Amino acid sequence: MSRMLAGLFLAFWAQLLFAGGDEDYLEVREAFRAGNAARVAEYVSRMKYHVLAPYAEYFQLRLSLDTADTGTVKTFLARYDGSFVADRLRADWLQLLGKRQQWALFSEEYPKLVNREDSLQCYALRYRLARGDRTASGEIRTRWFTGRDMPASCTDAFETVIKSGVLSVEDIWARIRLALEAGNTSVARSLNQYLPPYQALDLQKLSAVIKDARRFLDRQVSVRSRADREIVLFALLRLLRSETNQALARWQKIRGQFPETDQSYFTGNLAYWAAIRQDPRALNWFTEATAGKHAYPLSEIKHAWKARAALREGNWKILRDSISQMPATMQQEDVWRYWRARALKVDKKNSEANALLIPLSREHSFYGQMAREELGEMLSVPASEQQVGQNTIRLMEQNPGIRRALALYRLNQRVEANREWIWTIQNFSDEQLLAAAKVAQRYGIYDRVINTAIKTVAHHDFNLRYLAPYREQMRSVLQQNQLDEAFVYGLIRQESRFIADIKSGAGAAGLMQLMPATAKWVAGKLGVQDFRTSLITDINTNLQLGTYYLRHVLDQLDDQPLLAAAAYNAGPGRAKQWKDIRPLEGAVYAETIPFNETRDYVKVVLSNAMYYASNFGHANKPTLKQRLGTVAPKH
Repeated sequence: MSRMLAGLFLAFWAQLLFAGGDEDYLEVREAFRAGNAARVAEYVSRMKYHVLAPYAEYFQLRLSLDTADTGTVKTFLARYDGSFVADRLRADWLQLLGKRQQWALFSEEYPKLVNREDSLQCYALRYRLARGDRTASGEIRTRWFTGRDMPASCTDAFETVIKSGVLSVEDIWARIRLALEAGNTSVARSLNQYLPPYQALDLQKLSAVIKDARRFLDRQVSVRSRADREIVLFALLRLLRSETNQALARWQKIRGQFPETDQSYFTGNLAYWAAIRQDPRALNWFTEATAGKHAYPLSEIKHAWKARAALREGNWKILRDSISQMPATMQQEDVWRYWRARALKVDKKNSEANALLIPLSREHSFYGQMAREELGEMLSVPASEQQVGQNTIRLMEQNPGIRRALALYRLNQRVEANREWIWTIQNFSDEQLLAAAKVAQRYGIYDRVINTAIKTVAHHDFNLRYLAPYREQMRSVLQQNQLDEAFVYGLIRQESRFIADIKSGAGAAGLMQLMPATAKWVAGKLGVQDFRTSLITDINTNLQLGTYYLRHVLDQLDDQPLLAAAAYNAGPGRAKQWKDIRPLEGAVYAETIPFNETRDYVKVVLSNAMYYASNFGHANKPTLKQRLGTVAPKH
């Protein structure tokens, strides 16, 4: 036996031997959460040879980090250099060093950190400010413009540049507006302290708006100051979130009290919410909001919805112009490259359109597939270009990070396991990624198979990207409900990544992510005896109930996969509501779905179905455009 094989053999048996101590990890984790240092120390000793020993040591050191000496921390970081737990401890230590302003140690360790959260980035900027780095002020200013609450370390950095004059009073108002637009009133309140007292927001008026915006607007008589304008605009935006016409009526009464830029700002928001509601007036309001030299700049999300409003109305000229006005990074997104090409084709500018479509067609995405079909090409899934040998897979199975992740999956610690796995594979080559995906497949961790395989850059394996477990269990329920196998697999891949016992925050469970009420209703329809909610995660039960419900949804929605996918995610009522008064191209319907999650969901499900149909070798498989179809008008 070669030395390498002997090493692998011993490592394999060591893993089996110490798997028996898995429960120790659960105990040491609970002891850590309880702050029981003595108990943690006991388990550190017991887990000395366990694959998860680094976590036990992390828990122990983390509890004493406030008083730990530098040498102890550095010893741990050196021993587990390059690991997830080392990066995690380094981040914890840097938080402490930044808080204490121990900049010498901070500056030594910060460049080694991989996962840099906002608070640590702001500590690093504060250190650079303290050193007199003039570029730091500009970077802090860039971070300022957000409606989100920011960590205390960022607040300290912001206050420094406010005092130095890098951030002006107008900049403070700009962030207050962002916070109010996002509904983060606590952020707006905290920012109020940085305004000159005579300019500050009236917090009583702000509270009145939060309590009842409609009542506040009905009582508002005049707009005398910047603070008044911002509060009235905030009230109008709150009303806009629920009703377009009432907000518009109140705006028309007071519009003359606002400067042109603020009028443009409100009209842009009016257009945005109208577009979300698929109101045909949206496009005119967007045009009004962006006209004139005092127009308020559209945010990226408003640029997107201006384009979608034009698309919904079939106004290809405004669509093309809208895309050209987007920030350069937005214009490079696959969605806008595709629709710009379509708009160019309407103008008979085929060579310009093809210059966009040809490179897009090489991308493995919904719009990549749409581009291929626009060019007259059918989807063809390449054979695996790189076969991974069994020896490579065995070596990958013994990678320390992969072993730790597998142990955590074995313990059903999915969140921690995912973090360990993602960390481990972050710099893998294509060959290593495919080997790791094969390891995940061997252990039935199907979400990691897919999420690892889709990271390959040049060499792919579409049988791993589009994994198809449970085909035997699936066959009979598909026949019973007359469902397209590729479509159902495309949906399950997006719903659960084939994790049978997965549960969502909303309560949906199992492969087809059924809500308990839906599962109970279907079980009644099928006459399932002694149905219990716990059965939803049983593979056969879930497939039986889920495919029946999907058939029911298809029957309600013209047997159209696009509408069924939308309904499966957001409900049949919404899928019907999103139709137009005239026939609508399926791709346009999909792109103008108001819910971000559902819009992405339907595109991914139908794209998935194309790959599954190709992998399964289905005869006479429809194109993506045929799957999308034409959506009939509302009744």
